[in-house]
Amino acid sequence: MADVADPAPASAPRRRRRASIRVRITAAAVAVVAVAFGVGALAMTWTLEQQLRASVAEQLADELAALAEGVDAGTIQTAALVARDDDVLVALRAPAGVTVNAEDAALLPIPSTAAPTEAEVGGEHFVVVAAETTQGTIVVGRSLQEADDAVRTAAVLLAVAVPLALVLIGTVVWIVVGRALAPVDRIRARVDAIDATALDRRVPTTGSGDEVDRLAATMNRMLGRVDDGVRARQRFVSDASHELRSPLATMRQFAELSKAHPDATTPDELADVVLGEGERMHGIVEGLLLLARLDEHGSAAAKAVDLDDLAHAEVERVRALGRTVDGAAIRVAPVAGDARLLGRALRNLVDNGMRHASSRIALGSVVRDGRAMVWVDDDGAGVAESERERVFERFVRLDEARARDDGGSGLGLAIVREVARAHGGDAWIADSPLGGARFVLELPASHA
Repeated sequence: MADVADPAPASAPRRRRRASIRVRITAAAVAVVAVAFGVGALAMTWTLEQQLRASVAEQLADELAALAEGVDAGTIQTAALVARDDDVLVALRAPAGVTVNAEDAALLPIPSTAAPTEAEVGGEHFVVVAAETTQGTIVVGRSLQEADDAVRTAAVLLAVAVPLALVLIGTVVWIVVGRALAPVDRIRARVDAIDATALDRRVPTTGSGDEVDRLAATMNRMLGRVDDGVRARQRFVSDASHELRSPLATMRQFAELSKAHPDATTPDELADVVLGEGERMHGIVEGLLLLARLDEHGSAAAKAVDLDDLAHAEVERVRALGRTVDGAAIRVAPVAGDARLLGRALRNLVDNGMRHASSRIALGSVVRDGRAMVWVDDDGAGVAESERERVFERFVRLDEARARDDGGSGLGLAIVREVARAHGGDAWIADSPLGGARFVLELPASHA
């Protein structure tokens, strides 16, 4: 007998889709109004009933007082009571017998208290009051039929009006919420249609300044930042590819020349080219890795660092290279950060200064208004104000040919700014007292 295959496993239950905001708002509004209207209708019906019954009781008390006064004064005779023709039942209970103005009046009970009492007479509800007179006890009753009919009519009207009002309110809320959320749905549809190939698109704004318009403006700013970030990364990848391709091409050309024409170059020359271009590639790759780590906020834990110590170390390094450097302006400048990254940033500033200085550079540091600053001055040609922000971009060289000859990768100043911003500071350029440019690394000072 063939084995029976196991039944296919039941598919996982689908996650229940939550009702839309429009439905939830409308349902909530209708529910709240329904509760309010329901409580209000009940309260109104009860209040109307109590007021009508109180009014009947008050009128009946006045009627009783007038009858009792007339009987005591002798102005109302028994025959007059019998001859009364109205909707009030009157019974005079005297020792001689009971005198009534209607057949049902004989059924009126005598209340045990002076307050009005409700009683059922002939299948109807009555309000009954009584008073003692010289002729006996007068009992007066008035039917509550009209009051009950009025209450029932009001209840029916409310039972019809409340649902109609709920339907009207629900319709209005549904329309208003729909119109309010329509721009949000348009924003959602527009954002959903934006992909990596259409980051220049923006969501529509109305200019009204309301919450939805501010949401659209916020979405546009976010899309702008994403667009800028993607474009910057694309430029970065393109520039990095170009920078790495150049030394590779140089090494390949020398290798092909050496192979095709062994007498045109010596092994030492080929080795020098390979080592030089390899060092250049190493610097580029190292800079790229450092920038990638800074982009991901991968800096080490903050520790106490003295910028003045880093500056003095750079002064000693420059002097060891045989260059002229002035460190007289170095002052105590404590900060909290990664000593290795800050040292790398300051070295980049010093190397940049040495590449562009005519004869000498100067280092200084100070703490002012809670900010620690270290700077490098040079006596070179300086940097034009229009270019002072652009030089901190990646792979930007103001003097392309000279920067390549001097070994610059175009990443040094970009690393300086990224290190500064990773530590809550910034880097900027000013005029140098030596006549060239002053490159400043500014960070929050440490008070530890």
